[in-house]
Parts: sequence; C-alpha cells; structure tokens
Amino acid sequence: MISRYTRPEMGKVWSEENKVQKWLDVELAALEGLAHYGYIPKDIPKKVRTKAGFNLERIREIEKVVQHDVIAFLTNLAEHVGPIGRYVHFGLTSSDILDTALALQLKEASEILLRELKKLIEIIRVKAKEHQKTLMVGRSHGVHAEPITFGLKMAIFYEEFKRNLKRMEAAAESISYGKISGAVGTFANVNPRVEVYVCKKLGLKPAPISTQILQRDRHAEYLTTLAIIGGSLEKLATEIRGLQKTETLEVQEYFGEGQKGSSAMPHKRNPITCERVAGLSRILRGNAMAGLENIALWHERDITHSSVERVIFPDSTILLDYMISLMQSVVKHLVINKENMRTNLEKTRGMIFSQGLLLKLIEKGMTREDAYKCVQDCAKKIWENGHAKLQDIVLADKKIGKILKPAEIKEVFRYEYHLKNVPHIFERVGIKSK
Repeated sequence: MISRYTRPEMGKVWSEENKVQKWLDVELAALEGLAHYGYIPKDIPKKVRTKAGFNLERIREIEKVVQHDVIAFLTNLAEHVGPIGRYVHFGLTSSDILDTALALQLKEASEILLRELKKLIEIIRVKAKEHQKTLMVGRSHGVHAEPITFGLKMAIFYEEFKRNLKRMEAAAESISYGKISGAVGTFANVNPRVEVYVCKKLGLKPAPISTQILQRDRHAEYLTTLAIIGGSLEKLATEIRGLQKTETLEVQEYFGEGQKGSSAMPHKRNPITCERVAGLSRILRGNAMAGLENIALWHERDITHSSVERVIFPDSTILLDYMISLMQSVVKHLVINKENMRTNLEKTRGMIFSQGLLLKLIEKGMTREDAYKCVQDCAKKIWENGHAKLQDIVLADKKIGKILKPAEIKEVFRYEYHLKNVPHIFERVGIKSK
C-alpha cells in the first residue's frame, strides 16, 4: 500500500481492521441466511454475533503456521465464539468471503472517489464560468491557431470529468456483486437463496453465475476506469504545465509563502504538483494492466490474481483519491495571468485571423486555392518582418484590395468574431452564463 499518499478516510477502507471486519460481516450474514431458510438452528446467528470478534495479532500468529489468511481468521473467530463456531463458514469457500468482502471495500472506496470527483467537477465549473470571456490563443501542434477563452479550456475538462463521473458510477455498480456459491460455483453445499439473502443484506447484488470466484473482468473494468480518470487528471496537469512554461506563463500553480522551487536556483517556481499527478497516473495505468492480466485464470480458479489484487486495489484507489485532491487544490488556487494571455495572443501580429480572411475571400468569389495562396503570401511577410501586422499587409495587398473593402478587411480582425458562440457552448455543457 502506498501509505505516503493515503488520506485517512481512504486509508481506513484498506486497513487490516476493516478488511477482516468485512470478512466477519459476510460470515455473519451467511449465518443469518442459513438460519433464515432452516439450514442451521434459528438461534445460531444471534449467539455467534454476541461473541464474535477477532484479534489481528492472533490472526497473524495463526497464519504463520497454517499459511492461509481466511483459515487463520476462522480459527481466531472460533476461539471467540466457542463450540457454536462449527456453523461458521458452513458450506462456504474462502473466496465466498474474500470476493464478497472485497466488493464491500471497493464500494466504500468508490463512494469516496465519487464524492471527490463531484467536488473537482464543481471547482472546474466555477473556474470555467469565471473565465468564460478571458481571451487567450488556442494552439494546435503547440503553434498558435485561433482565439479561444480560458473558460472554454476549462469547460472541456468540465465535460470530460462529467464523463469520468459516469464511468466511475458504472464501474462501482459493476463491482458491487457478491457470491456465496461454494468451491466451484455450483451451490452444492449452500442454497442459492442464501447468496441472495447475504448480498441483499450487505447492499450487493448476487452474481448471476460464478466459479469459485467472481469473474475478474469486473475488476479489470474497475481498474481501467481508475486509469482513465487518472489519464484525464494527467491531461489537466499537463495542460497547466504547458501553460506555465516561462515562454508562455499564462497560468501558474499557486506558490505558497516560504515555498522553494529549486535547491540550486532560487528563482524557480516549478509546477511540481501537476508533475506529481502526471507521474502517478503511470502507476494507475500499470495497475490496470495487471488487472487485465488477472482476467484469464485457470479453469474455475487459480490464485495468481490474489497477490496482485492485494497491491493494486489499495494502491489505485488511494492514488486516485490523492491525485483528485491535488488537482482540486491546483485548479481552485490557479494563478491566471490575463495580461500574458493577451500578450501571447498578439505575438503573431494578426496571423490567428488567417482563416477568417480566407473564408471572406472565398465568399467574395475567389477560389479556395487562390484565396489560400493570397493569405499565405501575406502571412509569409509577417514571418520575415519582425514588426509588420497582418492587417496592415492585407490592407496594402492589391489582389485582396480588388475583392475586399478596407472595412470588410478590418471586420475580419475582430476577436469578438471568435467568441460569438461561446455562450452556446457553455449552455451545451451545462454551465449557465449568469
């Protein structure tokens, strides 16, 4: 478990105490189900529940001898409840307990992740709305393209994380299944209605069919969902890192009082949080790959998935929780340099309006090929002349002057032209303008 990144609430989900408590919860629910349908005496569940307990140190001590964690747990439980402990685990197999308990842990972890995702989405929404009209240049291939707003950039992430929320909800649903079907899934020693009873009591659904285990495509789906969300967090972090480069400096991570950026260079203010998120997302992808490897097990079950899952589930949920919390803070406290955005927007001296000029010439009857060459020739002069502006060059161009009036040319070079549909886009993604 990556304890360094564990926040208390998520850490509790994956604590040894909570894991074993979940095992006990499943065993007690199974006893109730068995008693409810008359397979064991009616008074057994209450008697066992009254005395039930466990001691983690004692379980570890037993496990050193028996080399089986569930048997160690059951032995310790029997030490607490006495002779009636013979009814505990009646007709069950270890994976009935392990897989159903794991589903309960993942359900708890999912509730935390869903809540924190919703917080991040709201923070992004607020930032998008705040900067709906904050002009900046759009970039393709890292090169200036056409004007956009910083609010639009944030709205892209708002919509993406809404999709991630749906993915997380679906993954949480897919993983919320239990099984009490015995050693190879045939219910030979425990009736299927006991499984239905147990799952209903624990807030899960019974798997329609299982072997000794729940099938691991469910778990792979869950892990790949976490990796996709991690990828979106990395994408957001990478965008901020790109905009924080010295040559750009349009946004910055908040730099706290007393914070230092470099042991060698006192001037440095580095996007360390975003870099951390970008790095940790690689672990989520690696863990997702391990989850995919766990799908193909031998026959009704082997144990190759077990050791892997003891690492990848705690680590992935803990890391994603941590990464979401980091990006909540980064976005909320992001420093927006509007002046630099405007300065960068004007660096190409009007070349960002080239498409508008191209389309205007086509509207007036020029072929696309001729219009493209005309505009490109004018743009070449900008690259060659360090002070010229595209609008001035176009106004002086005789070919273009024969087709467009000066007022029509000036109309092309207006930022407002590019922003006219921004309110409509915000409406489409569900961000109210007012």
